[in-house]
Amino acid sequence: MTARCETLDLKYMFGDIEQHIFPVVLLGERDVVLVDCGYPGSLHMIEEQLRTHNIAPSALTKLVLTHQDDDHMGAAAELKAKYPAVEILASSIEAPYISGQQKNLRLQQAEKLQHRLPDDQKPFGEQFCARFRNLRPVLPDILLHDADRFDWGGGCEVLATPGHISIRLLDNEYMITGDAAVLVESELAIANPAFCLDMDSAKRSLEKMLQYKCHRYICYHGGILTR
Repeated sequence: MTARCETLDLKYMFGDIEQHIFPVVLLGERDVVLVDCGYPGSLHMIEEQLRTHNIAPSALTKLVLTHQDDDHMGAAAELKAKYPAVEILASSIEAPYISGQQKNLRLQQAEKLQHRLPDDQKPFGEQFCARFRNLRPVLPDILLHDADRFDWGGGCEVLATPGHISIRLLDNEYMITGDAAVLVESELAIANPAFCLDMDSAKRSLEKMLQYKCHRYICYHGGILTR
């Protein structure tokens, strides 16, 4: 199989607001690797998108979770249940939260903020907390570390971009940013600065990714930036 990278497009409607997120599939000599998997209930969309790219869902061998947010790992448990041979990969830092061994950091943040919200925003805050309380954990099979290398997508390297991981093609043709960078008005930016768990780490991660000067930055939120 020729090594390549395919970007999926998952569309969600929240009221009258349309949101797109962009998981990536990396194909190597032995593996078909999905990077992130959308919100809970997304499995049918993932399967449809894979078929659109002429990839059989049953061909998946690995699922890489860049971090613990529900729009990145939400469908992991249902994917694993339907395709039990798929191996789950996550960083050693994120694994305890993805597996449910430790309480999700985004949920901890939301619970702390809940009492500060204006009364008219409290219902939304409660719904947000409920989303993360109901998030189904999944146990990673393999732990990833900074500088791990694989043949996926033509040869790639894992980058630690706390609290995420990113994936860089070795020749810098592209980088998969996870949420370490989002695409805003044709520029890479820090995701949701007002709710960033660690702004200093986020700034360092963005600087780290930019130093590689990749030809394409594939952002989970915003799509592809080509330089």
